[in-house]
Amino acid sequence: MENNKVGYLIMGIAVVMLIMILMFNSVIKDNLDLSCSHGSTCEMYDNLNVQTIISYILIGIIFIIGVVIMFTKPKEKIIIKHKTKTIVEKKKPLDLSKLDQNEKKVIEMLQEENGGMFQKTLMEKMEIGKVGMTRLLDKLEAKQFIERKRRGMNNFVVLRG
Repeated sequence: MENNKVGYLIMGIAVVMLIMILMFNSVIKDNLDLSCSHGSTCEMYDNLNVQTIISYILIGIIFIIGVVIMFTKPKEKIIIKHKTKTIVEKKKPLDLSKLDQNEKKVIEMLQEENGGMFQKTLMEKMEIGKVGMTRLLDKLEAKQFIERKRRGMNNFVVLRG
């Protein structure tokens, strides 16, 4: 589910909780008016006020969490497998202007392979030696374009995107 939809959902829950608390407090206050013999100096009114304030603060926090979630962008690419198709959430295009030719070629190859491939396969396709590939990937990792994940004795290179 997208962040903005989750944010709206959480804010909606906060609004429903606010309505419930207002209704509940109204009923409690009516009962206090009938049952408390001391009038407005009764300690139960103070307790009701404290509980009401705490409830409003909690609802406010929940509402703010909803707003924050609604306006934040997801940090990781979400990949959904659906029967025979792989659907990849669209991300903003990468700025490749500051990369050299080999770095751009690595990024393009990873994009063609749905964002990831084994380092050895990449090395064979690029026709670069092991040391050269490691240095190239080190540069891309330092620039935060890729991430290497260990898979047994192999590295899997993934776009950070």
